[in-house]
Amino acid sequence: MRTKFNIIPVTICCTMLWACGCKKSTPVVSSDTEADYTQVSPAFDADSAYHYVQQQVDFGARIPNSPAHKACGDYLVAQLKTFGATVSEQKTILTAYDGTKINARNIIGSFLPDKKERVLLFAHWDSRPFSDHDANPDKHREPVLGANDGASGVGVLLEIARQLGKLSPQIGIDIIFFDAEDYGEATFAQDIPDGDWWCLGSQYWGKNTHVAGYQARFGILLDMVGAPDATFYKEGISREYAPYVIEKVWRTAHRLGYGKYFVDANGGYITDDHLYVNKFAKVPSIDIIQQDANTRTGFGHYWHTTKDDMSNISKETLKAVGQTVMEVVYKEK
Repeated sequence: MRTKFNIIPVTICCTMLWACGCKKSTPVVSSDTEADYTQVSPAFDADSAYHYVQQQVDFGARIPNSPAHKACGDYLVAQLKTFGATVSEQKTILTAYDGTKINARNIIGSFLPDKKERVLLFAHWDSRPFSDHDANPDKHREPVLGANDGASGVGVLLEIARQLGKLSPQIGIDIIFFDAEDYGEATFAQDIPDGDWWCLGSQYWGKNTHVAGYQARFGILLDMVGAPDATFYKEGISREYAPYVIEKVWRTAHRLGYGKYFVDANGGYITDDHLYVNKFAKVPSIDIIQQDANTRTGFGHYWHTTKDDMSNISKETLKAVGQTVMEVVYKEK
Protein backbone atom coordinates (compact mmCIF):
# COMPACT_ATOMS: atom_id res chain seq x y z
CA MET A 1 0.00 0.00 0.00
CA ARG A 2 1.04 3.55 -0.56
CA THR A 3 1.06 4.30 3.17
CA LYS A 4 2.09 0.88 4.44
CA PHE A 5 5.44 2.24 5.53
CA ASN A 6 3.92 5.35 7.11
CA ILE A 7 1.09 3.94 9.17
CA ILE A 8 1.68 5.57 12.53
CA PRO A 9 0.59 9.21 12.34
CA VAL A 10 2.01 11.51 14.99
CA THR A 11 -1.41 11.96 16.53
CA ILE A 12 -1.68 8.30 17.45
CA CYS A 13 1.94 7.25 17.75
CA CYS A 14 1.88 7.50 21.52
CA THR A 15 -1.23 5.35 21.65
CA MET A 16 0.45 2.65 19.55
CA LEU A 17 3.61 2.67 21.64
CA TRP A 18 1.66 2.59 24.87
CA ALA A 19 -0.42 -0.32 23.66
CA CYS A 20 2.62 -2.33 22.62
CA GLY A 21 4.44 -1.53 25.84
CA CYS A 22 1.53 -2.61 28.01
CA LYS A 23 1.08 -5.81 26.05
CA LYS A 24 4.62 -6.94 26.84
CA SER A 25 4.12 -6.69 30.57
CA THR A 26 0.37 -7.20 30.91
CA PRO A 27 -1.30 -9.09 28.04
CA VAL A 28 -4.80 -7.96 27.13
CA VAL A 29 -7.30 -10.33 28.68
CA SER A 30 -10.99 -10.40 27.86
CA SER A 31 -13.53 -9.98 30.62
CA ASP A 32 -15.09 -13.12 29.15
CA THR A 33 -13.31 -16.38 29.74
CA GLU A 34 -13.15 -19.40 27.50
CA ALA A 35 -15.03 -21.34 30.16
CA ASP A 36 -18.16 -19.21 29.92
CA TYR A 37 -18.21 -18.74 26.15
CA THR A 38 -19.47 -21.47 23.84
CA GLN A 39 -17.81 -21.54 20.43
CA VAL A 40 -20.21 -22.11 17.54
CA SER A 41 -17.78 -22.47 14.63
CA PRO A 42 -15.90 -25.60 13.58
CA ALA A 43 -12.32 -25.96 14.76
CA PHE A 44 -9.91 -24.06 12.53
CA ASP A 45 -7.06 -26.35 11.48
CA ALA A 46 -3.81 -24.36 11.74
CA ASP A 47 -1.76 -27.19 10.23
CA SER A 48 -3.96 -27.08 7.14
CA ALA A 49 -3.72 -23.29 6.88
CA TYR A 50 0.06 -23.47 7.22
CA HIS A 51 0.13 -26.03 4.40
CA TYR A 52 -1.82 -23.64 2.15
CA VAL A 53 0.66 -20.86 2.90
CA GLN A 54 3.55 -23.19 2.10
CA GLN A 55 1.94 -24.28 -1.16
CA GLN A 56 1.78 -20.68 -2.38
CA VAL A 57 5.35 -19.94 -1.36
CA ASP A 58 6.52 -23.07 -3.16
CA PHE A 59 5.42 -21.50 -6.45
CA GLY A 60 7.91 -18.69 -5.83
CA ALA A 61 7.18 -14.97 -5.96
CA ARG A 62 3.65 -14.51 -7.35
CA ILE A 63 4.41 -11.42 -9.42
CA PRO A 64 1.82 -10.59 -12.09
CA ASN A 65 2.85 -11.70 -15.60
CA SER A 66 5.16 -14.42 -14.22
CA PRO A 67 4.79 -18.22 -14.62
CA ALA A 68 4.62 -18.57 -10.81
CA HIS A 69 1.72 -16.11 -10.73
CA LYS A 70 -0.26 -18.07 -13.33
CA ALA A 71 0.45 -21.42 -11.66
CA CYS A 72 -0.58 -20.18 -8.23
CA GLY A 73 -3.74 -18.59 -9.61
CA ASP A 74 -4.72 -21.89 -11.18
CA TYR A 75 -4.05 -23.61 -7.85
CA LEU A 76 -6.29 -21.18 -5.96
CA VAL A 77 -9.13 -21.65 -8.43
CA ALA A 78 -8.83 -25.43 -8.19
CA GLN A 79 -8.80 -25.39 -4.39
CA LEU A 80 -11.92 -23.23 -4.14
CA LYS A 81 -13.74 -25.52 -6.56
CA THR A 82 -12.64 -28.56 -4.55
CA PHE A 83 -14.24 -27.00 -1.47
CA GLY A 84 -17.54 -26.55 -3.28
CA ALA A 85 -17.40 -22.84 -4.05
CA THR A 86 -18.92 -21.34 -7.16
CA VAL A 87 -15.83 -19.77 -8.71
CA SER A 88 -15.60 -16.82 -11.06
CA GLU A 89 -12.66 -14.75 -12.22
CA GLN A 90 -12.08 -11.18 -13.29
CA LYS A 91 -9.29 -11.05 -15.83
CA THR A 92 -8.25 -7.62 -16.98
CA ILE A 93 -5.20 -5.59 -17.94
CA LEU A 94 -4.19 -2.95 -15.41
CA THR A 95 -1.47 -0.34 -15.69
CA ALA A 96 1.17 -0.02 -12.97
CA TYR A 97 2.86 3.21 -11.90
CA ASP A 98 5.80 2.54 -14.25
CA GLY A 99 3.60 1.81 -17.26
CA THR A 100 3.84 -1.97 -16.95
CA LYS A 101 0.71 -3.69 -18.28
CA ILE A 102 -0.39 -6.20 -15.66
CA ASN A 103 -2.42 -9.27 -16.59
CA ALA A 104 -4.49 -9.15 -13.42
CA ARG A 105 -6.74 -11.86 -12.09
CA ASN A 106 -9.21 -11.44 -9.24
CA ILE A 107 -10.46 -14.83 -8.04
CA ILE A 108 -13.88 -15.09 -6.40
CA GLY A 109 -15.27 -18.11 -4.57
CA SER A 110 -18.92 -17.93 -3.48
CA PHE A 111 -20.59 -20.22 -0.95
CA LEU A 112 -24.39 -20.39 -0.92
CA PRO A 113 -24.54 -17.95 -3.86
CA ASP A 114 -28.35 -17.78 -3.77
CA LYS A 115 -28.40 -16.35 -0.24
CA LYS A 116 -29.22 -12.64 -0.21
CA GLU A 117 -27.50 -11.96 3.13
CA ARG A 118 -23.73 -12.20 2.62
CA VAL A 119 -20.35 -11.57 4.21
CA LEU A 120 -17.22 -10.76 2.22
CA LEU A 121 -13.79 -12.13 3.16
CA PHE A 122 -10.74 -11.09 1.16
CA ALA A 123 -6.95 -11.01 0.87
CA HIS A 124 -4.39 -10.26 -1.84
CA TRP A 125 -2.61 -13.17 -3.48
CA ASP A 126 0.12 -11.43 -5.47
CA SER A 127 3.58 -10.67 -4.06
CA ARG A 128 5.71 -7.57 -4.49
CA PRO A 129 8.18 -7.28 -7.40
CA PHE A 130 10.66 -5.24 -5.35
CA SER A 131 12.40 -5.83 -2.02
CA ASP A 132 12.78 -2.07 -1.71
CA HIS A 133 12.92 -2.08 2.10
CA ASP A 134 15.70 -4.65 2.28
CA ALA A 135 18.70 -3.58 4.36
CA ASN A 136 20.90 -4.44 1.39
CA PRO A 137 20.35 -1.93 -1.45
CA ASP A 138 21.69 -4.48 -3.92
CA LYS A 139 18.54 -6.53 -3.29
CA HIS A 140 16.00 -3.75 -3.85
CA ARG A 141 15.07 -5.00 -7.32
CA GLU A 142 14.68 -8.61 -6.23
CA PRO A 143 11.13 -9.99 -5.78
CA VAL A 144 9.48 -10.58 -2.41
CA LEU A 145 8.50 -14.16 -1.65
CA GLY A 146 5.54 -12.88 0.34
CA ALA A 147 4.96 -15.63 2.88
CA ASN A 148 3.36 -13.25 5.36
CA ASP A 149 2.54 -10.35 3.03
CA GLY A 150 0.02 -12.10 0.86
CA ALA A 151 0.19 -15.86 1.36
CA SER A 152 -0.78 -15.85 5.05
CA GLY A 153 -4.14 -14.19 4.47
CA VAL A 154 -4.89 -16.43 1.50
CA GLY A 155 -3.87 -19.51 3.50
CA VAL A 156 -6.26 -18.64 6.30
CA LEU A 157 -9.09 -18.04 3.82
CA LEU A 158 -8.43 -21.33 2.04
CA GLU A 159 -8.80 -23.19 5.33
CA ILE A 160 -11.99 -21.25 6.07
CA ALA A 161 -13.24 -22.19 2.60
CA ARG A 162 -12.49 -25.85 3.33
CA GLN A 163 -14.57 -25.64 6.50
CA LEU A 164 -17.40 -23.83 4.71
CA GLY A 165 -17.53 -26.71 2.25
CA LYS A 166 -18.02 -29.15 5.11
CA LEU A 167 -20.49 -27.15 7.22
CA SER A 168 -22.53 -24.33 5.73
CA PRO A 169 -23.16 -21.18 7.77
CA GLN A 170 -26.57 -19.51 7.76
CA ILE A 171 -25.56 -16.77 5.35
CA GLY A 172 -23.74 -16.59 2.04
CA ILE A 173 -19.98 -16.07 2.00
CA ASP A 174 -17.85 -14.61 -0.76
CA ILE A 175 -14.08 -15.08 -0.64
CA ILE A 176 -12.05 -12.88 -2.97
CA PHE A 177 -8.35 -13.14 -3.69
CA PHE A 178 -7.40 -9.73 -5.07
CA ASP A 179 -4.54 -9.35 -7.52
CA ALA A 180 -2.04 -6.53 -8.12
CA GLU A 181 -2.25 -5.19 -4.58
CA ASP A 182 1.51 -4.96 -4.08
CA TYR A 183 2.64 -3.47 -7.41
CA GLY A 184 2.76 0.06 -6.00
CA GLU A 185 5.59 2.47 -6.67
CA ALA A 186 9.07 1.41 -5.59
CA THR A 187 11.02 3.61 -3.22
CA PHE A 188 13.77 3.92 -5.82
CA ALA A 189 11.38 5.04 -8.59
CA GLN A 190 11.51 8.57 -9.96
CA ASP A 191 9.03 10.80 -11.80
CA ILE A 192 6.04 8.82 -10.58
CA PRO A 193 2.80 10.01 -12.19
CA ASP A 194 -0.09 11.03 -9.96
CA GLY A 195 -2.49 8.21 -9.15
CA ASP A 196 -3.52 5.48 -6.73
CA TRP A 197 -0.95 2.84 -7.65
CA TRP A 198 -1.54 0.34 -4.85
CA CYS A 199 -4.39 -2.18 -4.59
CA LEU A 200 -5.12 -2.13 -8.32
CA GLY A 201 -7.12 -5.37 -8.24
CA SER A 202 -9.49 -4.23 -5.49
CA GLN A 203 -9.85 -0.84 -7.15
CA TYR A 204 -10.99 -2.62 -10.30
CA TRP A 205 -13.39 -4.91 -8.43
CA GLY A 206 -14.81 -2.03 -6.40
CA LYS A 207 -15.83 -0.30 -9.61
CA ASN A 208 -16.83 -3.54 -11.41
CA THR A 209 -18.15 -5.96 -8.80
CA HIS A 210 -18.52 -9.56 -9.95
CA VAL A 211 -22.27 -9.29 -9.31
CA ALA A 212 -23.99 -6.10 -10.41
CA GLY A 213 -25.04 -4.08 -7.39
CA TYR A 214 -23.18 -6.45 -5.05
CA GLN A 215 -24.07 -6.06 -1.39
CA ALA A 216 -22.74 -7.65 1.78
CA ARG A 217 -23.35 -6.97 5.47
CA PHE A 218 -19.65 -6.34 5.96
CA GLY A 219 -16.21 -7.35 4.80
CA ILE A 220 -13.01 -8.52 6.50
CA LEU A 221 -9.58 -8.16 4.92
CA LEU A 222 -6.70 -10.38 6.08
CA ASP A 223 -3.22 -9.01 5.38
CA MET A 224 -0.02 -10.15 7.08
CA VAL A 225 -1.77 -12.40 9.59
CA GLY A 226 0.85 -15.10 10.13
CA ALA A 227 3.78 -13.68 12.08
CA PRO A 228 4.74 -15.10 15.48
CA ASP A 229 3.21 -13.08 18.31
CA ALA A 230 1.60 -10.69 15.84
CA THR A 231 -0.30 -7.70 17.18
CA PHE A 232 -3.46 -6.52 15.44
CA TYR A 233 -4.63 -3.03 16.34
CA LYS A 234 -7.91 -1.37 15.39
CA GLU A 235 -6.80 0.13 12.09
CA GLY A 236 -7.79 3.72 11.29
CA ILE A 237 -9.68 3.38 7.99
CA SER A 238 -11.55 0.40 9.47
CA ARG A 239 -12.62 2.55 12.43
CA GLU A 240 -13.92 5.25 10.11
CA TYR A 241 -15.90 3.04 7.73
CA ALA A 242 -16.93 0.07 9.89
CA PRO A 243 -16.45 0.68 13.63
CA TYR A 244 -19.14 -1.84 14.58
CA VAL A 245 -17.37 -4.55 12.56
CA ILE A 246 -14.11 -3.79 14.37
CA GLU A 247 -15.86 -4.19 17.72
CA LYS A 248 -17.61 -7.39 16.61
CA VAL A 249 -14.34 -9.01 15.54
CA TRP A 250 -12.21 -7.85 18.47
CA ARG A 251 -14.88 -8.83 20.99
CA THR A 252 -15.10 -12.28 19.44
CA ALA A 253 -11.32 -12.68 19.53
CA HIS A 254 -11.21 -11.82 23.22
CA ARG A 255 -14.02 -14.23 24.03
CA LEU A 256 -12.09 -16.98 22.28
CA GLY A 257 -8.99 -16.15 24.29
CA TYR A 258 -6.99 -14.37 21.58
CA GLY A 259 -6.74 -10.98 23.25
CA LYS A 260 -2.94 -10.97 23.14
CA TYR A 261 -3.16 -10.84 19.34
CA PHE A 262 -6.18 -8.55 18.94
CA VAL A 263 -5.02 -5.61 21.02
CA ASP A 264 -7.75 -3.36 22.41
CA ALA A 265 -6.13 -0.13 21.18
CA ASN A 266 -6.21 2.04 18.08
CA GLY A 267 -3.61 1.61 15.36
CA GLY A 268 -2.51 3.60 12.34
CA TYR A 269 -4.22 4.31 9.04
CA ILE A 270 -3.25 1.90 6.26
CA THR A 271 -4.17 2.21 2.60
CA ASP A 272 -5.07 -1.38 1.83
CA ASP A 273 -7.64 -3.29 -0.22
CA HIS A 274 -10.38 -2.54 2.30
CA LEU A 275 -10.19 1.18 1.46
CA TYR A 276 -11.43 0.59 -2.08
CA VAL A 277 -14.01 -2.00 -1.06
CA ASN A 278 -15.39 0.64 1.29
CA LYS A 279 -15.00 3.57 -1.08
CA PHE A 280 -16.24 2.06 -4.33
CA ALA A 281 -18.35 -1.00 -3.46
CA LYS A 282 -19.75 0.56 -0.27
CA VAL A 283 -19.29 -2.65 1.73
CA PRO A 284 -18.31 -1.65 5.31
CA SER A 285 -14.99 -3.43 5.70
CA ILE A 286 -12.11 -3.72 8.14
CA ASP A 287 -8.47 -4.72 7.90
CA ILE A 288 -6.91 -7.30 10.21
CA ILE A 289 -3.24 -6.46 9.67
CA GLN A 290 -0.14 -6.75 11.81
CA GLN A 291 1.23 -3.45 13.10
CA ASP A 292 4.50 -3.17 14.99
CA ALA A 293 5.39 0.13 16.64
CA ASN A 294 8.92 -1.11 17.32
CA THR A 295 10.07 -1.02 13.69
CA ARG A 296 10.78 1.90 11.37
CA THR A 297 8.14 0.86 8.85
CA GLY A 298 5.44 -0.02 11.38
CA PHE A 299 5.42 -3.61 10.10
CA GLY A 300 7.59 -6.69 10.60
CA HIS A 301 11.32 -6.28 10.00
CA TYR A 302 11.03 -8.56 6.93
CA TRP A 303 8.30 -6.49 5.25
CA HIS A 304 9.07 -5.85 1.57
CA THR A 305 12.43 -7.59 1.91
CA THR A 306 13.93 -10.86 0.70
CA LYS A 307 13.36 -12.26 4.19
CA ASP A 308 9.56 -12.55 3.98
CA ASP A 309 9.66 -16.35 3.98
CA MET A 310 8.11 -19.24 5.92
CA SER A 311 10.24 -18.50 8.99
CA ASN A 312 7.80 -15.65 9.61
CA ILE A 313 4.72 -17.89 9.74
CA SER A 314 3.30 -19.14 13.04
CA LYS A 315 0.57 -21.75 13.26
CA GLU A 316 -0.57 -20.20 16.53
CA THR A 317 -1.18 -16.83 14.87
CA LEU A 318 -2.93 -18.41 11.89
CA LYS A 319 -5.18 -20.22 14.37
CA ALA A 320 -6.02 -17.05 16.33
CA VAL A 321 -7.01 -15.15 13.19
CA GLY A 322 -8.73 -18.01 11.41
CA GLN A 323 -10.79 -19.14 14.40
CA THR A 324 -11.85 -15.58 15.15
CA VAL A 325 -13.01 -14.90 11.59
CA MET A 326 -14.80 -18.24 11.39
CA GLU A 327 -16.57 -17.58 14.68
CA VAL A 328 -17.78 -14.20 13.40
CA VAL A 329 -19.06 -15.82 10.20
CA TYR A 330 -20.85 -18.73 11.86
CA LYS A 331 -22.56 -16.45 14.38
CA GLU A 332 -24.27 -14.45 11.62
CA LYS A 333 -27.91 -15.31 11.04
